[in-house]
Amino acid sequence: MLDTALLYPRNGPQIVTNLATKSGANFGPELLIRLRGGRRRAQLEDRLRELVRDGTLPAGSRLPASRVLANDLEVSRRLVVDAYAQLLAEGYLRARQGAGTYVAAGTTSADAQPVQPPDRTLSFDFFPGVPDLASFPRTLWLRTQREVLRSIPASALSYPDVRGTPELRTALAAYLRRVRGAVAEPGSIVVCSGAAHGLALLGRALTGAGVEAIAVEDPGLPPHGAVLAHAGLRVEGVPVDEQGIDVDAVRAPVVLVTPAHQCPTGVVLSPRRRAALIEWARGGGLAIEDDYDGEFRYDRAPPGALQGLAPDRVVYLGTVSKTLVPGLRLGWMLLPGALLDGVLAEKLLDGLATPTIEQLVLARLIETAAYDRHLRKARRRNRARRDALLAAVQRSLPGAHVSGVSAGLHALVRLPRAVDAVRLIEHAVRRSVGVYPLTLHQRDPAQTTDALVLGYANLSEPAIEEGIHRLAEVLEEL
Repeated sequence: MLDTALLYPRNGPQIVTNLATKSGANFGPELLIRLRGGRRRAQLEDRLRELVRDGTLPAGSRLPASRVLANDLEVSRRLVVDAYAQLLAEGYLRARQGAGTYVAAGTTSADAQPVQPPDRTLSFDFFPGVPDLASFPRTLWLRTQREVLRSIPASALSYPDVRGTPELRTALAAYLRRVRGAVAEPGSIVVCSGAAHGLALLGRALTGAGVEAIAVEDPGLPPHGAVLAHAGLRVEGVPVDEQGIDVDAVRAPVVLVTPAHQCPTGVVLSPRRRAALIEWARGGGLAIEDDYDGEFRYDRAPPGALQGLAPDRVVYLGTVSKTLVPGLRLGWMLLPGALLDGVLAEKLLDGLATPTIEQLVLARLIETAAYDRHLRKARRRNRARRDALLAAVQRSLPGAHVSGVSAGLHALVRLPRAVDAVRLIEHAVRRSVGVYPLTLHQRDPAQTTDALVLGYANLSEPAIEEGIHRLAEVLEEL
């Protein structure tokens, strides 16, 4: 599911309520919940996770009905329904048809288990945005790591350069110029520990520079919005249609976009919108370009990076989370000169944060073209799996269709009719299938959904076919 470490603002007015006291409900535990101004759904999810993890809510505990909890917290029932749906999919909760929602077994400290994200045991998990983890080039990585350790001087193992190792920044600059059409020099690159870390550094730097608000795509990536809100920015959603983000609707001075393959709709920012966004940026705005899935286009060459058109008004953000594996926690930012010192100051206070040896290994892979060879193999594999998903949807889900371009690691499957999002997740889990409604990506989600965001890269082709077949059975039930 979405990042289980969603952050939320710690300022603004505070609402304190005891569950099941204002409504007079006589079931479910009485708990203290605090919601502050900002992303209240993320706050509610975070607080419920904490209560489950520390054993305050033991396994088998019944949660209040969504309508009761919404009334107690003075929020919309839809907000509570989607928070429950998130935790159902993550494995913290389970639902019984007609009997309510309960804390799942094996998720609390009372079960003598270490506090950690829930174990994902679904046989057919269509979690979006994950590459084929089994295809990580372990032998190549290990061989390259040995070469690096044999060749580097002892001085390379001292406290690292806050910007990142010179070797990786030099390799990245050449790679981004060659492959993504970016305007890149080693001095403008800051290495970070993935996209979320980069956004956290950038968000704090922007806040320190007096920026108050940032626009994000809606639907989009909720963890990114939560990270930026935690940095002190007011996050404003901007609609996305078949041409990408609606540039005319941007009101904040900064906007975060995924132009190469919008997450989650799968559309590519149209040429007209790209031109409008660059014009907006040159007029005084700042665009943050998350090059999400930029390396994976299967029907044609991907469009070049926006940053190449206005390097002084666009921040470019990239990672190896989709190309290699998320567990490496390696990413990078191409920064305009005006932001460089502020981001470096934030990273210095953040503990430097990016391991040296992994940077040197990645630099060597890029320099020797081993990284390019790995990407070519990944593209062929991912395209075959996307084709398998399309074929399975056509066979098993009459009336449904896949939208978006042939790219990336996920696809948006449009259903012939809307279904209840919570019940869909619950019924799918019973069949050991993980599905992810579009509502999980929306800032103001509905209770029902007519689209699913399905990742395919981490499933074999037979598993994709079987998973879609089981999904068809779930939809027939609903």
